[in-house]
This record gives sequence, C-alpha cells and structure tokens, in this order.
Amino acid sequence: MKGVKKENLPVKICFACNKPFTWRKKWEKNWNEVKYCSDRCRNNKNI
Repeated sequence: MKGVKKENLPVKICFACNKPFTWRKKWEKNWNEVKYCSDRCRNNKNI
C-alpha cells in the first residue's frame, strides 16, 4: 500500500456496526481476515 493516496485505500464493511472502514497499516499482513472496524465492535459482535 506504499504510495497509495488515502482516498484510494481499500474499504470494508464492519460485520458488527455495518459502517465502512478503510485499510490501516497495522492490518497490512492480515487485511483479508479483518472483519471488524475496532476492538469495541469485535467485543460486541453478538449484540
């Protein structure tokens, strides 16, 4: 993702809150497995 403008970063929809979230550097190695936009959504996934 080096050299990509912010508006061109990949986007996913959070399974818990149904809001879009964009790629982050900390998710670089496991972007395909990321399902939730935050720890809060991950912890509240059953609600």
